[in-house]
Amino acid sequence: MKTSLQTPFSSYKIRKLEINEKVKSFDCGDADLNDFILNESGFYRQALLAVTYVFEAADDENHEHIAAYFSLANDRVSMSDFPTKTEFNRFRRHRFVNEKRLKSYPAVKICRLAINQELKGQHIGQFLINFIKSYFLADNKTGCRFLTVDAYAAAIPFYFKQKFVPLTAEDEGAATRLLYFDLNDIAD
Repeated sequence: MKTSLQTPFSSYKIRKLEINEKVKSFDCGDADLNDFILNESGFYRQALLAVTYVFEAADDENHEHIAAYFSLANDRVSMSDFPTKTEFNRFRRHRFVNEKRLKSYPAVKICRLAINQELKGQHIGQFLINFIKSYFLADNKTGCRFLTVDAYAAAIPFYFKQKFVPLTAEDEGAATRLLYFDLNDIAD
């Protein structure tokens, strides 16, 4: 998938990283996120665990200047994510009619999202989150209802601005927090 983008990012594209493609350089300021794109993303793709997409200049035919990347995997929001069955029932009650109350619901996890530190502050993260939301709404490719993310504590305010909310209060104050976004909130 190669996607051309509208302004202000019309000179960029989003494309799926090839299985055997090696990224030569990327620095978002976080060693774990850098290591994933530089060393691990191919292994995750080969094992069918996650697919990584890169955001790069449209004219960068050598793929040497990655502005950002994100990695996606299948997920679910299920009863086991909640401390009690009562909390899970509270979660799904206002979202689903009685006949659609299942024990789990399809989701896509944003496993990683990183912006080259030279480009931070340009709203690329917000743009990519909106792209991911629209990607799963367009023609409802997978029957996906939710986006999820295990957000680093420092990234939680960013995800809150993108309208993600905590799944439960159980992980408040932890190093990462499970957040979700209900795609039905923007569906036509």
